[in-house]
Amino acid sequence: MKKENIHEFFKRLHAIDPAPKSDLEYTNPYTLLVAVTLSAQSTDVGVNKATNTLFKTVDTPQKMIALGVDDLKQHIKTIGLYNNKAKNVIALSEILVRDYNGEIPDTREGLMTLPGVGRKTANVVLNIVFKQPTMAVDTHIFRVSNRTGMAPGKNPDAVEQALLKIMPDKYALHAHHWLILLGRYTCKARKPECDNCPVYDLCAFEDKALDA
Repeated sequence: MKKENIHEFFKRLHAIDPAPKSDLEYTNPYTLLVAVTLSAQSTDVGVNKATNTLFKTVDTPQKMIALGVDDLKQHIKTIGLYNNKAKNVIALSEILVRDYNGEIPDTREGLMTLPGVGRKTANVVLNIVFKQPTMAVDTHIFRVSNRTGMAPGKNPDAVEQALLKIMPDKYALHAHHWLILLGRYTCKARKPECDNCPVYDLCAFEDKALDA
């Protein structure tokens, strides 16, 4: 995709939603970290249902440790891989209290030392909490980047680097949210809604289709 088209692409998404937000529900940086950790291989809707009651009373690593792994499992048992996720949440909470005075690390390296926190999760936290222009490449961003021809890559890391390279500075902070929302609600995997797409004319997808 040409440089001028990339700029127009994000200009249009910005016009629709100037300040996009995550679909995950959270109350502070710690609960965001927990929610993103729980969202791996799960839907945001499912995570929100599981944490709705949890986050009303458990919103610090100290409170999570006090809750304990067994009670945490009861809260999140509707989420896939909940056994391992519960263990990771308790373990990362213990590390936060022990090594970070209960605060969230503000570096990717620090975040990725926490159990259950990979590069994508770290990028989400850095973007939302610390306002860093990171690119958290999930399945939606991977699909949109390749399908549109804007930043093709064979794996998430390659797409992340491609996006960071071509991203206009003006739109860098919110870009990953715009791409996620576009992929989740319009540029869907099986049946992309091309007739509702605000960047249809900029897209290189060979199988683009409009409703008759």
